[in-house]
Order: sequence, then structure tokens, then C-alpha cells
Amino acid sequence: MAIREAACDLINYINRSPSPYHAVAEAIQILKKVGYQRLDETADWNLAPGGMYYLTRNASTLIAFALGEKFTPGNGCQLIGAHTDSPCLRVKQRSKHASVGYGLVKCECYGGGIWATWFDRDLKLAGKVIVRGKDNKLTSRLAHIDRPILHVPTLAIHLDRSVNEAFKFNKEEQLIPVLRMVEKELEGEKKVTGVEKQQQPFTKHHDSKLIGLLSDHLGCQGDDIVGFDLCLADSMPAGLAGLDEEFLMAPRQDNLVNAWAGTEALAKHSPAGSSTAAVLCLYDHEEVGSQSAHGAGTQLTNLVLERICGNNTGLLAKCISKSFLLSADQVHAVHPNYVSKHEANFQPAINGGVTMKHNSNQRYATTAMGAAQLRELARRNEIPLQEVMVRNDSPCGSTIGPIISAKTALRTVDLGCPQLSMHSIREMGGAKDPYHAVSLYKAFYEQFAAIDAETCDENCDGASTFI
Repeated sequence: MAIREAACDLINYINRSPSPYHAVAEAIQILKKVGYQRLDETADWNLAPGGMYYLTRNASTLIAFALGEKFTPGNGCQLIGAHTDSPCLRVKQRSKHASVGYGLVKCECYGGGIWATWFDRDLKLAGKVIVRGKDNKLTSRLAHIDRPILHVPTLAIHLDRSVNEAFKFNKEEQLIPVLRMVEKELEGEKKVTGVEKQQQPFTKHHDSKLIGLLSDHLGCQGDDIVGFDLCLADSMPAGLAGLDEEFLMAPRQDNLVNAWAGTEALAKHSPAGSSTAAVLCLYDHEEVGSQSAHGAGTQLTNLVLERICGNNTGLLAKCISKSFLLSADQVHAVHPNYVSKHEANFQPAINGGVTMKHNSNQRYATTAMGAAQLRELARRNEIPLQEVMVRNDSPCGSTIGPIISAKTALRTVDLGCPQLSMHSIREMGGAKDPYHAVSLYKAFYEQFAAIDAETCDENCDGASTFI
């Protein structure tokens, strides 16, 4: 029952999180229910032992932490990092387009998606909208048009007999979603340029009915919308599938599985009796390299840790030397139809548990000692733990682990849940693995500091062993 309940909770989270902004908003709701309080980056912080806090950047990145009741500045932290973004189509800042009686919405490809999977899907729209109020104050609002309004149709096989040999298309000219039918004369409407274009409201560069749909949804006037960041998403809900409902079929499992699991683990963690801090970092922009003010390459992590340490750089250095990061991002499960693509000795299975990632070329940040410590944590709690390395003749992806560890000097292990169809519009995972992930991440928050203390310092003379 606990395994199924975890899967259903994750499904609900994914269905309510069609954009990074919604993923953060939903995580906040989970944390607020157990008492987490919002921090203002622009204000002084009065942190107290036992306190539970969170802050956001751009509404798409979240850092939350619980200070142990015995925590003092300079003590260690257990951090879990994940990301909120996934490959998707995003509405261009000037999206209006019409062709032979159709109104279309021009979009930009975000991240490394399998774009062929976006054809012939019923798509919805969600993200952040900037609205000007009556007092001219700009506010950020979440929008979720939770019904199919867009569709990218494929070309019929009768017009492309080679489609089953190789599905090729131009992303700029042929990956354009259809919104509606329009009057023919709208296609030839006057195009404006230069100063005239700059003076037009933001909404003039988008389909009027699309703006009307957004304004009705938000309860504002169309011209009150002065900006947005809108993602297209699969309108089909996430759900369980398979003969025994052993599979999780859902969009954005990379990486909402770990964003949710990390949030749940933090919400279930109690700071009572602890002398360390449990920290959750959910970053945006991993799919495009993490190099932004709210991606994993930001200085935000160090800034928050420094404030936890009382703005003392010496105590921050002590804290980091005692701290540890789990970089949680999804893993390629062994594919039943492409077994040869996987290293023969490393074939992580769906529903087999969280999988630790290794790469000697530092595409992942896992070290030998960190891996041994995580194995010990899993062993003591009887939690399944798998491991993976890629073939020498296959490229190895990367994630936020190496980026954060290089920026902060945090010791790090990379891991995640195994899945198939990664970066497709619809991905395939295991119904048991969400429960495994929460169990491991909660144990990490509560027990890893003790295992770390039992481990000999690798800088000391002699061999490092568990005592």
C-alpha cells in the first residue's frame, strides 16, 4: 500500500506540474503543510535551530532547509539536488503565425527533446505570465490551460513514402503547433516593423484568441499581459500502466521524479535531535547546461549555505568540508529492444531501486568513498541500490552533480531512478521506484552524517575503512 500510495502521490505531482514554475509551486505546498516558512533574500535572516525554511529564485528554483535542533553554524549539511525543467516546446516571444486558414503558434525547442514524439499529440499550455495591475505594478501569475488546445500534425504517408525509413523535419518550419482555424484575410494582415512594432503591446505579437484564453484564465484584461514564459505539455495525464500496473507512464519523469522524492523526503524529515541541516535544492535550466542565475551553476547554493553559517566564510568552509550532496537525476534503464546499447555488467532495471552513477571522466561526480558510504546507507536500511556505468563506445550524459561540486567543493554522489524513453514527450518508469527514492533520500537526511563520522578521513595516514 505504501508503494502504491507513493506512486499515486508522484502522479498527482506530475499532473499538477506542467512547467518548472508549477513544479516549484507544488513543492512549496508540500513543505508549507509541515511548517516551512518563506525567506526573503533581500532581508536579514533570523534562523533558529529546529527552523524549517525555503526561498525561491525566478519562481522556478527552490532551496529549502531544516536546521537540526542542535545545529550550530559550521556544522555539516546533507543536500539533495534535482532539477525542475524538462525538454519541451516554449512559446516564442512573438508567436503569431498563420498559414492557409490555420492559426499557429511559433515555438522554440527547449533542451534536447526527442521532437518526433511531439507530433500528433494533444498539447496543453502552462507557465508564468507577467500581468500589469491597475496600479501599474507587475505581478507574476501561474497559468495552466489544462485541456488540449494545440497539435503538431504529421504529414500523411501518402505524401511522404519514406517516413518509416527516416522521419525528418525542419524544427523551425514544420514543428509549429496548430491552434485554430482563422479567416483567410488574417494571413495577409499588415506586418509592422521598426519603431511601429516596438510601440505595440506585447499581446499584439500573439494570436488574439490565445491571449483571450490566458486573460480569461487569469481574470485580467488581454492588454494587461506584458510578458510570459509558456511551456507546451502533453495533455494526457500521468498514470499507472502494464498488466500488473507495474509501470509509471508520464511526461517529465526526468526529473520530476527526483524533485518530488526529494521534497517528500524533506517534508518527512524531522529536525528533532539533529545537529546537521537537511537541504533541498531544485534548480531550473539543467536541460540547457545549468548556466543561469537560477541553474545549478549559480552562486545561489554557496550564498544560502553562507547565510546558514551566519555569513562567516570560515564557518562556511568548515560546513562544506562536513557536508555531502546527492545529485538526483534520472538514469537510463536497460532497454529490452536495445540491450547492446548498455554495458553488460551494468543494466539497471525499472523497479529495481535508485541507481548510483559512475564515470571516471567526471561526467558524474561519484567518488569511491562516496559510493561506499551510500552502499552502507542502503545496506543498513535494506533499500535496493543499483549502479551504472556506460559503454566505452557510448557517450555519457551529465547532470548537476559535477557542476555543483566544482562550484561549491561539496562531496557528491550522482544517482537517480531508472527509466525508458528519456526526453520523449512521454516517458516510462517504475511504479515501485518513487517509494524506493523517498526511502533512500529520507535515510540520507537522517543517517548519512553518522556514517560519514564513522568513516576515516581520506587525508589521514593509512587505509580508509569503516570503523
